[in-house]
Amino acid sequence: MNSTEHNKATDQEIDFAIVSGKLKSLSVSFKRHIFNFIQFIIKKKVVIGTLLLIGIGLGVYFDKVIKTYKNDVIVVPNFGSYDYLYSKIDFLESKIKDKDTSFFRKIGIKDPESINKIEIKPILDTYQFISATSDKNFELLKLLAEDGDMNKIVKDELTSKNYTYHSLEFITDKRCSDQEVLLPLMNYLNHDKYFNNLKKVYNQNIENKIKANESMIAQIDGLLNTFSSEMGQQIKNDKLVYYNENTQLNDIIQTKNNLILELGKLKIDLVSSDHVIKKISYTLNIKNTETINGKMKFILPILLILLYMFGFVLISFYKNQSKLAQQ
Repeated sequence: MNSTEHNKATDQEIDFAIVSGKLKSLSVSFKRHIFNFIQFIIKKKVVIGTLLLIGIGLGVYFDKVIKTYKNDVIVVPNFGSYDYLYSKIDFLESKIKDKDTSFFRKIGIKDPESINKIEIKPILDTYQFISATSDKNFELLKLLAEDGDMNKIVKDELTSKNYTYHSLEFITDKRCSDQEVLLPLMNYLNHDKYFNNLKKVYNQNIENKIKANESMIAQIDGLLNTFSSEMGQQIKNDKLVYYNENTQLNDIIQTKNNLILELGKLKIDLVSSDHVIKKISYTLNIKNTETINGKMKFILPILLILLYMFGFVLISFYKNQSKLAQQ
């Protein structure tokens, strides 16, 4: 072994010894800190136990006194009123932040101080969005996603506003009824002159289309009844009857089926379009357990103990530094 290799081996042994020594030092230091922590808990067990009981007591009290409730309403914005709905909710949220209680009283909400927040989010239903216009929306999504991620496009704000269902959520600090908050809120959202005029025209068009379809179906039924009667008469007369494609009987029956399907859809649309912002369902007074809500009995004891320990360490540090400064 030459001198260079010998020196390298010696350096590696020295490095290993240094690292090993540091690891042992850290292990000893860690054990010492654990021991000091346990010793501190034992010495201060009375104070820590008292803080624990105080924290639990205060936490239980705050959990009972400070409550918030989630209220969720599923709505459908009709007649292309997506942007209108979102802008109205943003406006209401700004009024809540400004604590403009007089505005909420004007729209019929008697206890506006109880409302803490309001927001609206789309309910992501890609399949319904795609089937709504016979795959046209699907082709649009594919086109938009050519240079990007389909998942991001589906969740994009501009795309998500065009989903059928949207979740309107407002937070209150006490229980509320649909008459107190929900009804005035929906009345406010549906009080728009332009969209209400649009609703009247739209519904009138649907009713006219329903009448036309029903009339056409009645005519087809009359034609089929006449044909059936004539065919029965010919059979009674023992006459051999030949039919070919020119009779267009299959086309007539298919036309009737299509009219019936369209008629059913039109009647559903008529039911769904009786309001600009259609309320589908709602759930009120869901106890809010998000973030720290309802968890103060666990958080406060830990917080008080940590603050006490931090203060103890800070005072000890100050005393030690004062002694060093005097020396």
